[in-house]
Amino acid sequence: MKEKDLNMSQVIAQVLSEAMGADSRIVVLGEDVGKMGGVFGSTRSLQRDFGAKRVIDTPISEQSFVGMAVGMAQAGLRPVVEVMFVDFIGTCLDQVYNHMAKNHYMSGGRVRVPMVLKTAVGCIGDGAQHSQVLSGLFAHLPGLKLAFPSCPADARGLLMMAIETDDPVIFFEHKRLLMTKTSELNYAGDVYSASIPFGKAAVVRSGTDATVVASGWMIQEAVDAAALLASEGIEIEVIDLRTILPWDKDLVLTSALKTGALLVVDEDYLSFGVAAEIVATVAENSVGASIRLGRHAVPDVPIPASAVLEGVVIPTASSIAENLKKLLK
Repeated sequence: MKEKDLNMSQVIAQVLSEAMGADSRIVVLGEDVGKMGGVFGSTRSLQRDFGAKRVIDTPISEQSFVGMAVGMAQAGLRPVVEVMFVDFIGTCLDQVYNHMAKNHYMSGGRVRVPMVLKTAVGCIGDGAQHSQVLSGLFAHLPGLKLAFPSCPADARGLLMMAIETDDPVIFFEHKRLLMTKTSELNYAGDVYSASIPFGKAAVVRSGTDATVVASGWMIQEAVDAAALLASEGIEIEVIDLRTILPWDKDLVLTSALKTGALLVVDEDYLSFGVAAEIVATVAENSVGASIRLGRHAVPDVPIPASAVLEGVVIPTASSIAENLKKLLK
């Protein structure tokens, strides 16, 4: 099968297989990651190829197996732990916030925590407890890195980097991307991408009238929105953050200064989130410049179970285009 026909779950499984074959310290653990191959198939065939001691099916106890992964990392292994849905992170938040993120600092640098916590995010009609993104939750605390690829090709490069780094990494996998073939996407990235450095965003589409900054599935929607507006003579620059921690402040600021308008699109909640941080940073570093600033994110309500209502609260190509028009008035 050609890589251009793979979805993100297939690409992730490939990367994990390649990494495990090259480094015996890499282990995978989580609910249904072994025999089942992951709820979305992103660990398919790994237990068959590497055995149950390296691909471990755990009980339904995120607190236990995320804590175990932290201990594994500190003991010299390089675990990749899966929390099935990011919505479940509350059950193991102590292990993430107080151990995974802080143990390197609290040991005075003597302890490293080289681990990846991968988790499915985003809306596909699954209701309030299986549809969130929660990037702001992780981005708020120092000590973590956060990757959020917008296409399978970038998932390859970012996951390779996440596995290679000695720092703890949160790796977001958007459910729509896990299930959509690369050939069906409007933006496919570089199919043959190697490791992608964290903190280096990509200009997905060049433009002169306004800048849109986003990550994950929102890049697909932003590219659609830019195409809609191009038919009306409005040229939008689209920037894919790729990683939220760290994020490419220089590229975003340069683009906003060039176009004079910035809209940050986020599938997380509007208040106190990543979009607010990006807008605030640009505002603080562009005093005296005339930049119109805006945010477009999920309003501060739980994600509805109704597909119709979900479509109202989640940013789409049409809603992004409308928000850009308002910003440019």
